Amino acid sequence: MNDTLSLMTTNSPPSQSKPMILDSLADPDLSEQYCSPRTRQQIDLMLLAIESLELGGSEEMLLVTKELELQDIIKNRVVLWRLRCSNPWRRSYSRNPLALEQAKALVLISCHLARRMTVLIRQLLLAYQQLMEKQIPLENHFRLSDYLARFRAHFRSRMNPRRAKVAAYCASDEKLNELALSLLTKLLFCTGTSGMQRFWSSLFDGEV
Repeated sequence: MNDTLSLMTTNSPPSQSKPMILDSLADPDLSEQYCSPRTRQQIDLMLLAIESLELGGSEEMLLVTKELELQDIIKNRVVLWRLRCSNPWRRSYSRNPLALEQAKALVLISCHLARRMTVLIRQLLLAYQQLMEKQIPLENHFRLSDYLARFRAHFRSRMNPRRAKVAAYCASDEKLNELALSLLTKLLFCTGTSGMQRFWSSLFDGEV
């Protein structure tokens, strides 16, 4: 009998433990372990800003997934795409829920990439401030205007214009530029001391 039990224990599949890095983000005290539409939207927009900062941004996300050992949650680019399509603003909105564990993985990836691009993000925000002070058009700074143009193109191609808020953004380059710059500021915030944890908490403000 004992031998049989021993054999069953040996042959049973090992229980999958969640990546330890997920513990760096605290679980909010929610009634359900799923993210609200606002949280899903904010996370996806942060990733959209990262894609706009650097060509091949989506490939970098997959590489960072491996570096952080998050493959059990985000196995491949299709899974990554599906998780991002939980953003209700998307044309390809899937209506699938986004679990807290999945949201943590996406935030870890975005903050990790933001840290890598800290110098660039600081340079762009400083350039924006200087251009505003001197009342010079943003188009006069190549790197900043390139980021803004990419963000506008990504947003318009991926977000659903039948949604009122999306339509308002799509109708105005100025509004999209403001959104892109606000996301840059959030990315820089994530690179600071406890920035990632504070950004994570901000995603649930008013919901806890």
